[in-house]
Amino acid sequence: MAKPTITDNTEEHRYEARLDGELAGYLVYEQTGDVVDLPHTLVFPQYEGKGIAGRLVRHGLDDIRDRGLTVTPTCPYVDSWIRRHPDYADLVHQS
Repeated sequence: MAKPTITDNTEEHRYEARLDGELAGYLVYEQTGDVVDLPHTLVFPQYEGKGIAGRLVRHGLDDIRDRGLTVTPTCPYVDSWIRRHPDYADLVHQS
């Protein structure tokens, strides 16, 4: 399988993964000040099981880190992904 292209669609407030130009999934974000809430990850059924959700989350978190922001992982998938990748735990906003 080809590696998805991931872009930040700022108008829709989501990171989008595309395979051969087709939207395969997305990670929604909502920024308030220096904190980015990640409430929802979606991968369309025909693309499930190909690692797209994990690539979306990693890309989003790397971008958020690069911008000096923190995250609130309200999406259960994002929360569990961060728990499995403790090198990203420092990004979680401490309230």
